[in-house]
Amino acid sequence: MQSHNRIVVTGAGGFIGGHLVAEFRNQGYQHIRAVDEKPLDEWYQRFDDIENLSLNLNLKENCEVSAKGADEIYNLAANMGGMGFIEHNKALCMLSVLINTHMLQAALNHGCQKFFYSSSACVYNADKQKTFEAPSLKEEDAYPAMPEDGYGWEKLFSERMCRHFREDFGLYTRVARFHNVYGPWGTWFGGREKAPAAICRKVIEAKLQGTHEIEIWGSGDQTRSFMFADDCVKGIQLITNSQILEPINLGSTEAVSINQLVDIVEGIAGIKLKRKYNLNAPKGVNGRNSENTLIKKNLNWEPDTTLQSGLEKTYAWIYDQYLARERGEPGVVRERSVVQSA
Repeated sequence: MQSHNRIVVTGAGGFIGGHLVAEFRNQGYQHIRAVDEKPLDEWYQRFDDIENLSLNLNLKENCEVSAKGADEIYNLAANMGGMGFIEHNKALCMLSVLINTHMLQAALNHGCQKFFYSSSACVYNADKQKTFEAPSLKEEDAYPAMPEDGYGWEKLFSERMCRHFREDFGLYTRVARFHNVYGPWGTWFGGREKAPAAICRKVIEAKLQGTHEIEIWGSGDQTRSFMFADDCVKGIQLITNSQILEPINLGSTEAVSINQLVDIVEGIAGIKLKRKYNLNAPKGVNGRNSENTLIKKNLNWEPDTTLQSGLEKTYAWIYDQYLARERGEPGVVRERSVVQSA
């Protein structure tokens, strides 16, 4: 790691981007530029001792501003959310192709040394995800192409853009396919939250409101693996500084059904709820899990935070946020938006 390098993180006001900025800062990087479309007071994590820019990266000129002087760019900016958001905002998700295209061009224009792109397991062929048995998806399973409509197609296209900028122009690019990242300091209500945060919130609501009931999208038999944010941030840095040229899985292999996910959160909360299944709600593919042979071979590492451990931390954070919101405390999910000394 070269702590004197200028680091640029796009999507820095979001969940994973905020964690990545915090980690670079903890590692002693002195030149960090954090960029996000949201107003600064809406960022989940913001540190006032670094350069923070509120810019719409769909616009090419803003990408040029963001990339100027950058040694390393970590492009996490995208229009995305949980399955409910993805299924109802396909065009908005597709428009994220502008962000990565413009950021690649800007990185090339400004002589950036390293460019990381955050892709998604949503690029994988849907025909390989019809079983509930949590099929472990290998990197080559993205082709023949049949990704998640909208969001998945944008991610797959942007992966190819990274490849061709590397092959044609010599730009150093690395790509990781994220598998369901969760943890504190992220979206937990409002429609963009993902399954772990949504389940934590629903269990907290049922417990505090005394309803003792929870709605589950789909049959609850859908299977997924979930990666804790700390593992994601570590993986991003390892992959960026590796010799891995092609897109690679970054995810946990600890697959569970949604029903089992609820079981774990109920255990943390010390409650048992009646389950109502909404079979008409967005639910995504039936089964998906990360196959980690390549990442273990290349990095001698894979995400290893247990789901139980990660959910305990996530539940505790969301519980505090929920109570604070009920007390009417404004902006509580962004309570870390203050100057923090290194």
